Amino acid sequence: MSRILTGIQSSGRPHLGNILGAIKPAIDLSKHPDNESFLFIADLHSLTTIKDGPTRREFTKAVAATWLAFGLDTTKNTFWRQSRVSEHTELCWYLSCFTPIPMLNNATSFKEKSDRATGAVNTGLFVYPVLQAADILLYDAEIIPVGKDQRQHIEMTRDIASTFNRQYDEEIFILPEAQIDDRLMTIPGIDGAKMSKSYNNYIDIFLPENELWKVIKKIKSDSTPLEDPKNPDTDITFQLYSLLASDEQKDELRRLYEGGNYGYGMAKKALYELIIAQFATERERFNYYTIENPDALEAELQAGEEKARAVASKTMTRVREKLGFC
Repeated sequence: MSRILTGIQSSGRPHLGNILGAIKPAIDLSKHPDNESFLFIADLHSLTTIKDGPTRREFTKAVAATWLAFGLDTTKNTFWRQSRVSEHTELCWYLSCFTPIPMLNNATSFKEKSDRATGAVNTGLFVYPVLQAADILLYDAEIIPVGKDQRQHIEMTRDIASTFNRQYDEEIFILPEAQIDDRLMTIPGIDGAKMSKSYNNYIDIFLPENELWKVIKKIKSDSTPLEDPKNPDTDITFQLYSLLASDEQKDELRRLYEGGNYGYGMAKKALYELIIAQFATERERFNYYTIENPDALEAELQAGEEKARAVASKTMTRVREKLGFC
């Protein structure tokens, strides 16, 4: 059996890119009978960018509701809020004492985020990889599904764990392996760049229908006249539609593009209707957990946190023993 760990930041409501690129693949992995999945909401990590408490609470609820809306089995798997298991921050401190500063200085993501920062860069952003290492090592995770941009962080986790293990000449921590699915394409945002909350170019599939339609209408398109044929392969709306549609639906929309007398507004309407139809059940479940019965959401999280704590405490017992804290 493989133990798999995935964390999603609560820095905003999950958008279509998060769902297709991370949440659905993680849930698919969790359904395999040979896998044991640990899936958590990385609300501590969100503190590097979000300082407002009520905003974080709302985003955390939205992230949790999304996982449940898409069918995560919380009986088979472990699902929790990172901040509710204090062992994450405790282990982060211990690991930071085994992490050389040059390693953190060389983190590509830190350099990129520092370059984009409009104000002072906080220390949390700098030590982010150490907390991420604690998240992984705390649960003896073996496989970490990540995008290519996170490969370096998994390598850093392995380096930190190896340093700790060598210090005590014992395998205190399991060395995790990154699992990168090269088949997953970058999900384009409404402006054509990678869909991201940072770029404000995302599609929130849980918006009320009229608000969702307003977002879909903003998708960037060229100025090809209505009557002229259009190239579907260069159009953002068609790219997004293709990620969700069946082969037959894609072929039909391609035929309409190439045949002329079919406007981009019509294609956007088709995308909107496809999203509403395809995610009808998930939208209903999301509203159930966030609006109709938030107590059910809280109960799921608290149950998961008990399970997570039970595993984390065992890891910390052996770590504290080696460090002389027990």
